[in-house]
Amino acid sequence: MTALPEIPDENSVFSLGEKREAHRSISPRGRKQDLALHPGDTQGGVQPSASIADPLPRHQSSKSFSTLNQALSELRLVSQRASLSLRRKNILSPRTPNLPSEKQDLTGDERPSTSCNTAPKPSSHSRASVWLRRAASTSFRHRRDSSTLPSPTYDHKLYNYNVTSPVPGSGSEPPILPYDPASGAAARAAAAAQNEMLGAGRVLLLRDETRLGEPKLTRDSESGIGIDIRDRTDDTAESQTAVVRKDPTSYLPAELIAHVLSYLDSTSLMKAELVSRTWHSAAISHHVWKHIFQGEYSKSIRSVARCASANVGGVGMGRLIPDQDWKRMFHLRKALEARWIKGAATAIYLEGHKDSVYCVQFDEHKIITGSRDQTIRVWDVHTFECIKVIGAPSPRSAADSRASPAPSSEYHRASILSLQFDKEILVTGSSDWTCIVWDIQNDYKPIHRLRNHTAGVLDVCFDDKHIVSCSKDTTLCVWDRRTGELLKRLVGHRGPVNAVQLRGNLAVSASGDGIAKLWNLTSGLCIKEFPSKDRGLACIEFSEDARTILAGGNDQVIYRFDANTGELINELKGHKGLVRSLHLDGTNGRIISGSYDMSVKVFDFETGNLIIDFPGWTTSWMLSAKADYRRIVATSQDSRAVIMDFGFGLSGIEMLEG
Repeated sequence: MTALPEIPDENSVFSLGEKREAHRSISPRGRKQDLALHPGDTQGGVQPSASIADPLPRHQSSKSFSTLNQALSELRLVSQRASLSLRRKNILSPRTPNLPSEKQDLTGDERPSTSCNTAPKPSSHSRASVWLRRAASTSFRHRRDSSTLPSPTYDHKLYNYNVTSPVPGSGSEPPILPYDPASGAAARAAAAAQNEMLGAGRVLLLRDETRLGEPKLTRDSESGIGIDIRDRTDDTAESQTAVVRKDPTSYLPAELIAHVLSYLDSTSLMKAELVSRTWHSAAISHHVWKHIFQGEYSKSIRSVARCASANVGGVGMGRLIPDQDWKRMFHLRKALEARWIKGAATAIYLEGHKDSVYCVQFDEHKIITGSRDQTIRVWDVHTFECIKVIGAPSPRSAADSRASPAPSSEYHRASILSLQFDKEILVTGSSDWTCIVWDIQNDYKPIHRLRNHTAGVLDVCFDDKHIVSCSKDTTLCVWDRRTGELLKRLVGHRGPVNAVQLRGNLAVSASGDGIAKLWNLTSGLCIKEFPSKDRGLACIEFSEDARTILAGGNDQVIYRFDANTGELINELKGHKGLVRSLHLDGTNGRIISGSYDMSVKVFDFETGNLIIDFPGWTTSWMLSAKADYRRIVATSQDSRAVIMDFGFGLSGIEMLEG
């Protein structure tokens, strides 16, 4: 097979005569041997064509040399073509920059000839043709990982200094490209810098195992290669954060700022005060702190609304007056809660009764106690002085008190065993078998005397419609609050009914027979029973939502029942004697108990855990104990009442009073 003759273009450095002489001086066999240097070499990754058509037979010129110039010209042409063929093979093969290949040793014949004349600078059209040819000949199928490729370095020896425009290749051979030092210099420099930065980034990634940062690549603005399109905008740039840095207090009305701040919790609001003077003025707004305070303790308001007649102590919500310092009130409540957790209370004793104090109830202005000395005393809650005594002490002995007193007396003629009051009336139960309704707003004048029981009245309770009393005669009586008329008599217990509580149309009672009963006041029937495990029950409490019943007695434990199912939920343990008194402070989630072990204990309503223990604050049995947000008031058999005040000495504590 004969190779195609190579036809140089019009820009060749040889003259027309020299071309003809060179053509005639080379035999077809010599051309085939010369062209075989590069098509058969597969090192560069280029395979020769499967078949090349033989050229048409043409006249062979003589091999003789007429003159010495012709010989030199022919020898120069042969040397030039051999050098160009080897250089095209080297261009297709990857080489280490500036180092000769191990498989290829450059000889003197491979060096470009320097005897040629300097070629004129190629035109822009020629440069474009070169670029298009190189782009078309590039294969992307076998691209290797960039991490394995050396940084591109362009050796000037790989280009032909003797041609000024591309020379088409013969057959499958690549074209001969001219060398222009200025062509693509910027692109080569950008590519080299980009590869160097990528290499540095990979080294850091392998060394630290975490990519701490990405190298900033040199951006080729002409082609778009290597341009990073991610947003690298500095978040702290003034132009980008100008809107964020604007102070809303300078642009929005004070009312709107106060409304926004009212949604914060107390900790965040106090931090907002430290931002600036403007923020401080907005954050200490009474409107803002009123919302925070009432949101924190709104349960107190709901509890009082559900059970307004209980009227035990206060709720600690303060008064709705102009310019009320709600922030200070908030801190006062927090200080009180901290004292409750520590059990840091001050004991204040009320002395005046001559015998055991059986019952007590209080609000934010007064404390009312009932005693075995047949008197009712009213105490000022701030000065702790007795401001009124209802009834006169009687010299009768305990045995004489069992007899019914003369009907003409307007006071009780026996021990005051129980009492309850609200803003309008006070109801007391006595060992004289009667109950008396007193008009608080008319200097405690008696309104009604309720008679039906045949033994001492051990406990009383009422709401806005009914008064319910329980007695040692094992019965309960339901009275009309306004008229004092007897409505129903509830029978079912087999022992003295020691305690009773009322919630709406339901009443719950505890008896010495060891059973607590739930009554429907409309039908007068017992609808559920809650038995103790061993002995009789002495006290009972009914939660404000009528879902929970607490009972205590000789078992020395406090039973917690589910009022709907009758199931025993928990047993609160800690007392060493009979549990004589129970009070459920649903507002603050506390259970207060008094016992014959001479202690007052505080339990958590949700968990049943013992929070505070006050042992030995009196010298005898604890007979009654009640509590609110600030204090516990308990009575004892030693004729005294004790106030355990957690707010004593706390500046501004009176602000929490309603």
